[in-house]
Amino acid sequence: MDKKLWEKCVDFHGHECPGLAMGFRAAQIAMERLGEMSPLSDEKIVCVTENDACGVDAVQVITGCTIGKGNLIYKPTGKMAFSFFCRNSGNKIRIVVKPKSGTALNREEWKKYLLEAPAEEAFLIKEPDFTVPECARLFSSEVCEECGEAAPEHMMRLQNGKKVCMDCFKEYTRGWK
Repeated sequence: MDKKLWEKCVDFHGHECPGLAMGFRAAQIAMERLGEMSPLSDEKIVCVTENDACGVDAVQVITGCTIGKGNLIYKPTGKMAFSFFCRNSGNKIRIVVKPKSGTALNREEWKKYLLEAPAEEAFLIKEPDFTVPECARLFSSEVCEECGEAAPEHMMRLQNGKKVCMDCFKEYTRGWK
């Protein structure tokens, strides 16, 4: 384990925990297996995270992926799963934390295990079943005719003949979701 990189992740996140260890190892494994040992510029590495927990902070530090650049994408399944794509090579990998085995580990033991166990023992490693998301696009802003706030055009809705933002939009489902 790269202790300096771990400390950098801890500093960014604010504390050590098993969740940070999950993202740390997933990002390390991904970068190694994608053939990238350091973050690439812009959106060359893309991570689709299926959780919004501690591990995502380590992914940001190690890969350079961020929501702001559009190469860290949140897909809310709740799984401790991270899919990584390299736009340059086309390589991709999905890394999922395996559930704790039958032995009861406390938080410190679980963190240590995640950081030190062989990759295939602690993680399910396979290919994602979806393709790399498109690059981030720039959108024109539109002004909501209800609240007066601007939002990107792809987030606007038409309601009663007016352009409205997602906050002002009253979804019509008649109970069906």
